[in-house]
Amino acid sequence: MRVHHLNCGCMCPVGGALFDGFSRGLRGTLICHCLLIEADQGLVLVDTGFGTRDVEETYPRLSPLFVHLNQIRFERRYTALEQVRRLGFSPSDVRHIVLTHLDFDHAGGLEDFPDATVHVMADEMEAARRRRGFIARNRYRPEQWDGVKHWRFYGAKGERWFGFDAVRELEGLPPEILMVPLPGHTWGHAGVAVDAPGGWLFDAADAYFFRHEMDRPGRHAPPGARAYQRMMAVDFDLHLRNQARLRNLAMDTDAKVRIFCSHDAVEFAALSQ
Repeated sequence: MRVHHLNCGCMCPVGGALFDGFSRGLRGTLICHCLLIEADQGLVLVDTGFGTRDVEETYPRLSPLFVHLNQIRFERRYTALEQVRRLGFSPSDVRHIVLTHLDFDHAGGLEDFPDATVHVMADEMEAARRRRGFIARNRYRPEQWDGVKHWRFYGAKGERWFGFDAVRELEGLPPEILMVPLPGHTWGHAGVAVDAPGGWLFDAADAYFFRHEMDRPGRHAPPGARAYQRMMAVDFDLHLRNQARLRNLAMDTDAKVRIFCSHDAVEFAALSQ
């Protein structure tokens, strides 16, 4: 398998380093880190970032709250569709999409790949359909996924993997791709682990937002990143417990697992090189 790292969205919230830890100006830089995996079964996307219709029909497809809070840059070049084409593939080559969760900045490109089978935790789809509460109504946008034809839903059951429970393989995908439940950010939030040629890659999605939450003994994140995580978590204590489990794994040098999140631009730069 070959793994490509894609940035499928750029967000520039006011606050600069208060969000990303490095920007010198007024605005920060957050990305939407997705994976494109070349497998025998065809191409596999892990998350999609923002899609073509998000660029062309921003309102009312997306919540004005998050469009303006995150200062999203809607450019076609960031879409997974355009990046798949630039790599020399056809959109029809994307046979599977594995979603960490259904937030607006992870599921926007689903309809750009209408023939793909979409894999997601059943608890996540239930929460997205109910959309209970102010944050849920704004984070989950049915317009992004109501055209999906092929779904596969999964319960929280499976085997243990590096201390995580209920880790499972996915239907129709190679055993090197695993879904790892990491609830807290959303009820059905999950990470995706890939046994790549250079070792395990573990996409922890929104289980954390800042690189130093993983490489130091205690949690360390800028105040903007901390506040956004608390605002978006459906169970903040559970979010922090799973984050601590990830930190322990990240600091275990014998495990040889490379963990990354969805929005840290420094992590993305290191991996994409």
